[in-house]
Amino acid sequence: MSFNLFATTQKLLAKKEPVTNLQWVDPFIGTGGDGHTFPGAVVPFGMMQLSPDTDTVMRGVDPQPEIYKRCAGYHYDDHTIVGFSHTHFSGTGHSDLGDLLIMPMVDKVLIEPGTAADPDSGYRSRFSHDQEWASPGYYGVELLDSNIKAELTTTERAGMHQYTFRKGEEAHIILDLTTAIYNFENKVIWSDIRKINDHTLVAYRATNGWANNRQMYFAIEFSQPIDSYEFINLDDNRYRCMGCLGKEKHSTIENKQVKEAAGKAIKFVASFNNPTAKPIKVKVALSAVSKSNALENLKAEIPDWNFAHVRKQAEQKWDGYLSKFEAQGTTAQKRQFYTSLYHALQAPSIYQDVNGEYRGIDGEIHQGKDHTHYTLFSLWDTYRALHPLLTYIAPDRVGDMVQSMLDHYQQSYDKMLPIWSFHGHETWTMIGYHAVSVIADAYLKGIRNFDTKLALEAVLATANSLIYDATNEYKEFGYVPMDVLPESVSITLEYAYDDFTIARLLEAMGKPNDAKAYFQRAMSYKNVFDHNVGYMRGRDSKGNWDPEFNPEEAKYMGPFTEGNSNQYTFYVPHDVKGLIDLIGGDKKFEQRLDALFDSHLSDEMIKEHEDIAGLIGNYAHGNEPSHHIAYLYNYAGKPWRTQERIRQIMDTLSSDKPDGLAGNDDVGQMSAWYIFSAMGFYPVAPGDLSYAFGAPQLPSIALNLSNGNVFKVEANKLSHSNKYIKSAKLNGQVLKQSFITHQQIMAGGTLLFEMSDKPNKQWGEANADRPPSLSN
Repeated sequence: MSFNLFATTQKLLAKKEPVTNLQWVDPFIGTGGDGHTFPGAVVPFGMMQLSPDTDTVMRGVDPQPEIYKRCAGYHYDDHTIVGFSHTHFSGTGHSDLGDLLIMPMVDKVLIEPGTAADPDSGYRSRFSHDQEWASPGYYGVELLDSNIKAELTTTERAGMHQYTFRKGEEAHIILDLTTAIYNFENKVIWSDIRKINDHTLVAYRATNGWANNRQMYFAIEFSQPIDSYEFINLDDNRYRCMGCLGKEKHSTIENKQVKEAAGKAIKFVASFNNPTAKPIKVKVALSAVSKSNALENLKAEIPDWNFAHVRKQAEQKWDGYLSKFEAQGTTAQKRQFYTSLYHALQAPSIYQDVNGEYRGIDGEIHQGKDHTHYTLFSLWDTYRALHPLLTYIAPDRVGDMVQSMLDHYQQSYDKMLPIWSFHGHETWTMIGYHAVSVIADAYLKGIRNFDTKLALEAVLATANSLIYDATNEYKEFGYVPMDVLPESVSITLEYAYDDFTIARLLEAMGKPNDAKAYFQRAMSYKNVFDHNVGYMRGRDSKGNWDPEFNPEEAKYMGPFTEGNSNQYTFYVPHDVKGLIDLIGGDKKFEQRLDALFDSHLSDEMIKEHEDIAGLIGNYAHGNEPSHHIAYLYNYAGKPWRTQERIRQIMDTLSSDKPDGLAGNDDVGQMSAWYIFSAMGFYPVAPGDLSYAFGAPQLPSIALNLSNGNVFKVEANKLSHSNKYIKSAKLNGQVLKQSFITHQQIMAGGTLLFEMSDKPNKQWGEANADRPPSLSN
C-alpha cells in the first residue's frame, strides 16, 4: 500500500503522540487518472515543491513521454522514477517547471536518464508503490535498482533530500539541469553551476516553456564533503572533471581553474566514499532573484542537518491548517475531505525570498515591503471555489494574495491584473478577467488589508483594457462577436459575471452610479441567448447566429471554451433567475438541467478537448464550467433535485484512491468544490455572499473561523439512502431558505439538517426562499 493508514495511526499511538488530522491525508489521491497532482513534499503555500518525477521530457529521446498525463511530473501508473525535482504544479491541465532534477546512484555513473522501457540504460530506477510513502511535508521511496532509500521534506523556500545507501558502496548524486516537465525543444536558454567549496554549489537555469525566459537560482549543499566530481556539458560532448580522472579541453566559457560549467545542457555529478552507509543529505533552496538570495534562503530556513526536525516542522505547519476543520465520517470520507484540504492549500504559493525580494512581472527585482508576494494565479479555475474557501481558512493570506495581484498590475506593461500567471510571467491562458471576482469577494467579506484604492483602479483598467480579448467589441456590441475572437460566447458570459462582481465592489465602495453601468454590462449574457433554439449561441459582428451550431459539440477554438453550449448555457451564475426566464420558467429550466445530466455525450463531440472529463451525461465534473450547475435546481425551487445530483456526483466521481479525482484538480479548485459540497453548500456566484445548498455528505463538519467562532454543520440520520434534506435549523431557528450567507457563517453556530430517504418538495420551493439573483 502506498499509504498504510492503520500502521501510521498505530505508530502515533505507540509513541503516545496525539492523533491529528494529518493521518487522513493521502498525497497519492489524484496522482492517477487525470488528477495531475504530485505526491512529494510541500508546506502550505510553499514555493518549494520537492517531488519525484516518473518521466520528464529529455534531450535526444524519441518518442517523448505523454506529457498531458504527467503535468505534475508524476503519474501513479508509472513504474520508474527519473529523479526528484523542486518545482511542480498541482493538478493543472498544462505544465512547466521541474527545475533541477537530482538523482542518487551507486557504483557506475550514468549521465542520461534512460527510458521507462529500458531503465537500465540510464540513472532512473524502478520502484514499487509497496515501498513508497507520503504524508504532509514528507515523501519516501525505495529505489529498487540501486537499493537506495530516498526521502524528502521541505520548508517554504528550501528542501532536504536524505539518501540512505548500502554499506561500502560508492555513492553518486547527479544534478541535472537539462530535464524538464513539458516542451524540451529550446526550453533551456542557459544554465550554469559552480562549486564554491567542498560542500556547496550554486546554480542557475533560464527556460522557455509555458513561461518565457523564466529564471530560477539554486543553492545546493551536501552533508559531507564531495570526494570527486564531474562537470558535464552535453552541448559539445565535453566532460570537465575536477578531482577525478580525465583531462579537460579549455574553451571560451570555461577556465580550468574555476570550478564551473555553463551552457544549455549542463549536469554535475558528486561522488562520495561512503564506507559506513551514513545517509547523505542534500539541501536545496530556490530563489527567482539571485544565487546569493538562494544561499540566504537556505541558511535561514534549514540551518542544520536534522531531517527529522525539518519534517516535524512541516507537519506542524500542515496540522495548523488541517485543524481548521473537524470532520466526522467514514475513513474514506475523512481521507477525501482532508486530502482535498491539503491540495487546496498548495497555491497560490510564496514567491519571495526571506529578505523580501522577488522578480516581478516586468522582469525587475522588487521588494515586498508590507506583504508577502504570492504567485500561481490559475484564476479561471480558482475564482469559483478555491479563493472563496481561502477567505475562511487562510484570511490572513488573502489580502497579501490580492496585493500580489496588484503588484502584477503595477508592474505589467499592459496594466492588467493577472489572468493565468506564475513565477513572474503572464501566460494569457484561459478567459475572463477573474482577478476582479477574487478582489471583490475578499473586499465584500471585509478582507481589506490591501491597497483598496489601487484595487479599484486595477479592476476598472483590466475590465476596460484596450489590448485584452475583444473587450472593446464586447462593450460596443454587448457581446464578443465570433468573427472577432474564438470562444466568443464563453468570453461574453464570463465577462458578464465579472462585471457583476465589479458592480458589487463599486456599490460597497459607495459608488452606486458607477455600479449601474456594470450591472448593465452584467446583463450582456442575454445578447448571446438565441430564443429560437433556447441556447447560448455564437453570433458575428453583423448579428448573424452561428450557422454550424450544435449544442453538444465542443470545438477547439469554437464559440465555447473547453465545453459546449449545453454546459455553457447554464453559465449565468450571477443571474440564474434571469436565465430561468429566458429558458421558459421553472419547469422548463428543471427539464433542461435533467437533460444535461441524463443525455449521452459522445466521444466524437468532445474529441478535441482533453480536459472534458468526469461525465454524467453532458455534465463534465472534471472541468470547471460545470462546477456550479448541480446547484441551480435551487433557483427553480427544486433544492431536492440538487440534493440528488450532489450525491450522484460524490458517489460516482470521487474516491480516496489514486484515481479518485474526476479530472485535473486545477490548483485546488476541484478539492475546494469537494470541501464546500461535503459541508452542504457552494458559492455559485462569488461576490454575492450567498451559498446555495446542496446536501451535507458527512455527518458533522466544524469550521474553526479566524474570528474565534465555530461554524458547525450537522446532518442527523445521514446515510446512503437518507440523502434528502427533510428540514433545516440555524442555531435552533427553522431555516426555510435553500441558501446561507457569508454573514451567517461568520457568526458561527450550528446548521442542523434532518435527513430523510424521501425528498421534502416544499422546502425551499417558494420564491422568497431561493438563493438571490440579480433579477430578483
